[in-house]
Amino acid sequence: MSIHHDHRVTSCILQFQNPCYSLLYFSANILLKRIPSWSRGSRSLSPDGSSPLLPMALPLFQAGFSRRHLRKTRGRRGGGGVVPCGRDRVCPMGSLGRGAGLYFSNSTGLRLLPNSELSMWRLPRALCVHAAKTSKLPGPWSRPAAFMSTLLINQPQYAWLKELGLREENEGVYNGSWGGRGEVITTYCPANNEPIARVRQASVADYEETVKKAKEAWKIWADIPAPKRGEIVRQIGDALREKIQVLGSLVSLEMGKILVEGVGEVQEYVDICDYAVGLSRMIGGPILPSERPGHALIEQWNPVGLVGIITAFNFPVAVYGWNNAIAMICGNVCLWKGAPTTSLISVAVTKIIAKVLEDNKLPGAICSLTCGGADIGTAMAKDERVNLLSFTGSTQVGKQVALMVQERFGRSLLELGGNNAIIAFEDADLSLVVPSALFAAVGTAGQRCTTARRLVMDRPGNYVEPTIVTGLAHDASIAHTETFAPILYVFKFKNEEEVFAWNNEVKQGLSSSIFTKDLGRIFRWLGPKGSDCGIVNVNIPTSGAEIGGAFGGEKHTGGGRESGSDAWKHYMRRSTCTINYSKDLPLAQGIKFQ
Repeated sequence: MSIHHDHRVTSCILQFQNPCYSLLYFSANILLKRIPSWSRGSRSLSPDGSSPLLPMALPLFQAGFSRRHLRKTRGRRGGGGVVPCGRDRVCPMGSLGRGAGLYFSNSTGLRLLPNSELSMWRLPRALCVHAAKTSKLPGPWSRPAAFMSTLLINQPQYAWLKELGLREENEGVYNGSWGGRGEVITTYCPANNEPIARVRQASVADYEETVKKAKEAWKIWADIPAPKRGEIVRQIGDALREKIQVLGSLVSLEMGKILVEGVGEVQEYVDICDYAVGLSRMIGGPILPSERPGHALIEQWNPVGLVGIITAFNFPVAVYGWNNAIAMICGNVCLWKGAPTTSLISVAVTKIIAKVLEDNKLPGAICSLTCGGADIGTAMAKDERVNLLSFTGSTQVGKQVALMVQERFGRSLLELGGNNAIIAFEDADLSLVVPSALFAAVGTAGQRCTTARRLVMDRPGNYVEPTIVTGLAHDASIAHTETFAPILYVFKFKNEEEVFAWNNEVKQGLSSSIFTKDLGRIFRWLGPKGSDCGIVNVNIPTSGAEIGGAFGGEKHTGGGRESGSDAWKHYMRRSTCTINYSKDLPLAQGIKFQ
C-alpha cells in the first residue's frame, strides 16, 4: 500500500495481493464481527497530546458498503466524519457496527468514498479508506458547552445511566463525601460526538484535602487483618457483579469499546477481586535460617501506605481494578485519577466501591477519587505523601512521571507502551495464526498496549504484501514506534536467530508471541536468548492476558508488574528482621571483638 500526504488529505488504500492467504483480510464476515465500530483516541499518545506518527484516523470499511448504513456526525469542532448508524441501539458503540475505525481526539474527521470511487476496489481482496483532515481537537473539554436537554443521560434510551448513580452534573471528587471545586467538563460518546453528562473535576485544594483524608483513613485500614480486608474486596467484587451489564454499557458508551469488551473489562475487575481475596490469606515473607544460635531471621511485609493510581482511557475499569484490589488487601489506601475522557466511568466505579465501604462503616477515603487533568497528575507524581504511584499511559508521559517520582526518591509502577510482534514459523498452525493475528491487530481498534504491531513471517510461507508501506525494513523508525491504531507491519525473516533479534530490537518490551510446533524452538524462545518481553507467548496472540500472571514489560514499557503472581510485592515494603531469643550476642560472619 502507498500512503500519500498533503496538508489536506491523507489517502490509504489496502490491496491484498494473495487472496489464498489473506492473513489480515479485513472482510465483513471476519473483521466486522470482532472489532469495535468506533473508538476514542488517546490524549496521552505523546506529551503534547498528539499522535506520535499519523495525524489521522484510520477507518476500515468494506469496499462498496452502502452509504445508507452510515450517517454523518454533527458538525462540532473536529467532529466531522462518518460513523455507523445505530438509532435503535442503547449505545452506538454497544453493538457490532458495519464499519470499523479509530478516532484520535486530536485528529481528522472521516468521510466514506462514494460508491462511484469505490467501484475499482470492489474485488474481494480490496478495501479502501479515506481520511480527510479537519480542525485539531485539543480535548473534549474544549468543545462547545452542551445544554442539559441535549445530554444523552436525559434521553429515555439512556435512562440506565442513572442506575449507576449518574446525573446531568456529577461531582468528580470522593474522599468519604462527594464534591469538587474544579473545572466542569463534558464527556462525549466517541461514536456520535454526543455529550453524555458533565463532571466537576478536582481543584488543587480538593486534591490536598483528599490526600489528608486518605492518610487518616490508612491508620484505620492498616490495622484491619489482611483476611478481613479481603472480605471487603470480596464484597466489592460482588457489587461489581450486580452492575456488570450496566457498567459495561457505560464503558462502551464513554470509551468506545464494543459491548462485549466493555462487560469483559468489568469482569476482569471482578476476577482480580476474587484473586485478591485468596491472596489476602497468603501474603507474607519466609522464615529464614540464621547462622547464629538462638536467633530467628524473618521477612516482614507491610503496606506502603497511600497508592496513587493514574489510569488511561483504553482500559478505564480493569487497570484500576488490578491496582485497587491488590493494594487494598495489602493494607494500602488508594487515590485514583482516571482519564478525563472517561470521567463518568471513574465516578460510577467509585460509587459502587463507596457503597461497600459505607455499608461496612469504613472511611470512604480508603478508595478516594480525584478526577482531573495534568495538574492533578503532576501533583500526585511530586507528592511525597504518595508512597507508590502506579501510572498507565504512553512511554513519553511515563518517562516524565518516572523522573518526577524518582526526584523525590519515590516508588513508581509503570505500565507504558508496547510494540508487540507475532512471529509465524513455517510449521505454524494457520488455523491458530489467522484468528490470533486478526484479534491481536485490530481488537479494541488497535488500542491495547498488547496490540500486535508487527507480524513477522517465515520466507517460504505465505504473507500479505504489500502492507502499510511497501518495502518497509524491519528496523524502519515507523515500525519501532508504537502507533496506537490497528496498523500492522508485515516482514519476512530468514531464520530463527534473525527473527528473535528483530523481536528484541525495539525499545519496548511488553508482549510477544511465536507460532510453531518445534519444542526446541519454543524453549529457546522462552530462554535467555529468546524474547526479552515481560509477556512471552506460544501459539496464542500477544493480547488477552489472564489476571493470574504478572502483567507488565521491560525496557521502555516501564518494568512494572500488576495483577497476579508476586505483583503484590510492589504494594508493600519489605523488612528483614532478626530476633535474638538467647542470652548471648554472637555476631554474623563469626566476628569477635576481644
